[in-house]
Amino acid sequence: MKRMLAFAVVWLVWGLVPQAASPIQYRFTFPAPEHHWMQVEATFPDLPDAPLELRMSRASPGRYSLHDFAKNVYDVQALGADGRELQTTRPDPYGWTVPSHGDVVTVKYKVYGDRVDGTYLAVDTTHAHMNMPASIMWARGLDDRPATLRFEQPDGVTWRVATQLHAGSNPFEFTAPNLQYLMDSPTEFGPVSIREFSVEGRRFRFAAHHTGTDAELDAFVNDVEKIVRQEREVFGEFPVYEPGSYTFLADYLPYANGDGMEHRNSTVISSSASIRSNRASLLDTVAHEFFHNWNVERIRPRSIEPFDFERASISGELWLAEGFTQYFGPLALSRAGLAGLAETLDTMGGFVKAVALNPAHGVRSAEDMSRMAAFTDGGRTVDRTNFSTTFISYYSYGGAIALSLDLSLRGRSDGKVTLDDYMRAMWREHGKPGGAREGYVDRPYTLADAEARLAEVSGDTRFAADFFARYIHGREVADYASLVSRAGLVLRRTNPGRAWWGDIRLELRSGAVRLAEAPGIDTPIYKAGLDAGDELKTIDGTRIGSAEDAFGVLKRHRPGDTVNVVYVDRSGVERRSEIVFRENPQLELVTAESTGATLTPGQRAFREGWLK
Repeated sequence: MKRMLAFAVVWLVWGLVPQAASPIQYRFTFPAPEHHWMQVEATFPDLPDAPLELRMSRASPGRYSLHDFAKNVYDVQALGADGRELQTTRPDPYGWTVPSHGDVVTVKYKVYGDRVDGTYLAVDTTHAHMNMPASIMWARGLDDRPATLRFEQPDGVTWRVATQLHAGSNPFEFTAPNLQYLMDSPTEFGPVSIREFSVEGRRFRFAAHHTGTDAELDAFVNDVEKIVRQEREVFGEFPVYEPGSYTFLADYLPYANGDGMEHRNSTVISSSASIRSNRASLLDTVAHEFFHNWNVERIRPRSIEPFDFERASISGELWLAEGFTQYFGPLALSRAGLAGLAETLDTMGGFVKAVALNPAHGVRSAEDMSRMAAFTDGGRTVDRTNFSTTFISYYSYGGAIALSLDLSLRGRSDGKVTLDDYMRAMWREHGKPGGAREGYVDRPYTLADAEARLAEVSGDTRFAADFFARYIHGREVADYASLVSRAGLVLRRTNPGRAWWGDIRLELRSGAVRLAEAPGIDTPIYKAGLDAGDELKTIDGTRIGSAEDAFGVLKRHRPGDTVNVVYVDRSGVERRSEIVFRENPQLELVTAESTGATLTPGQRAFREGWLK
């Protein structure tokens, strides 16, 4: 009797627990790759009675602006299990709804793509370069469904698949555990060359579609391994890569667009340059993107977790997610011996100049600059903005903050505490705990969390609060000259004593010399009232018939000189004003010994501890 009751309870519980639904199935074919489109067939099984809401993404993981991928989708058909066409409606530009259907719906459509980068789809006779948000339809409410994907080669070619998707039953079939992971899994389907290496039990694959030689690729991947090892030292360990490996997807092709895009267990890197022609720059992108597999893929701001495919997310933490990554990339190259001191200082000096010389730092804080990503991260606009004077990229802004924080931590602790320690603390508390579901992060951080980790690492709550108040929430710029002096470096004027009216660009248009863009806020030419499009007639009595004429006047004067300017504004009105020249503020970061000073043992030790 007891056994019968137990059996009955088991059956009752089994009947109450929802059974796992069958996976969504995607099939990709390429009937005419020369025309840059592919055929997609998506089957959604075990559907409820509610209308099926099919969507094309408006956003893509790793991007912060909208891209509206539905614009390239056409010839859409929805079919029932019996093969009969089902009625569809178009509720908005980004989706299709099947109001009435059975248990299974198959959707067939074509999608066009001809841009090789980290965001879009590219199909041609040489490969299919697939970013999933640009390629596949998905259905609302089915986010936790697994998916299977099958790739079919075009006639007459032998292609292979490189991806972070989980391997399936054969080399052309793959799986994803849920929608978040699927959409975060770019795929290269073509004549890829794959190199593999292992570090501390982790397997890495470099899958390249390129025009170089095998020897060039071998040597390049050898340097990639050096970067992987150096960046592992920052965090003390690698993440767990769920498919069993981490994959670099590299398209170094003449028709590719320069880009790098991070994903959970892979990265897409594209460039029109070859390994031979631009090795240093390609390695720099590798260093940046690989650092992301800790910072942002797992050490993730709460503001972008989970990723929303239908709207742009707003995040005030990109100075850390992107900017700190921008800083650690060149630092890893230096520590790996892949970049010299002069090259590294040029990069670090670039961070300082991007912030210190741009009056935009007085307009928006680093937090506010991060929140501008929806408008600046690859998004296109036709109306004119004044971003050139009110916006600093959170990449360079964050890089400058990372530099100041690293040097501050090292200076106040005699080199015992560094920014590496801070990143390890962020990893320990927010990245390493992982997620209960593959592709998710259970402990994303907030700005308050980031400040708390700094307080822990520095051992000084007041220091952390002051740093965030001044440089993250506030608009102050660090005293970089003092900070770099500890490493035996000098931040100095590049052109001392030279007259300057602003970093302006002139163009010859319609037979006249005009300002090509708006001058920076508070620069001499800005204060004189000139703006983008204004035509220069005379400066200091000199007729301006070319850009050389204008800059020739500049060279004849000194800081403090005042000259008359005659110009025509865009309404056609001739105007007169005065320009008061200032000293050129451009900066450069150089070694103390190059200026004739003696490098002290303490400065040498500080520099080597930082860069080596």
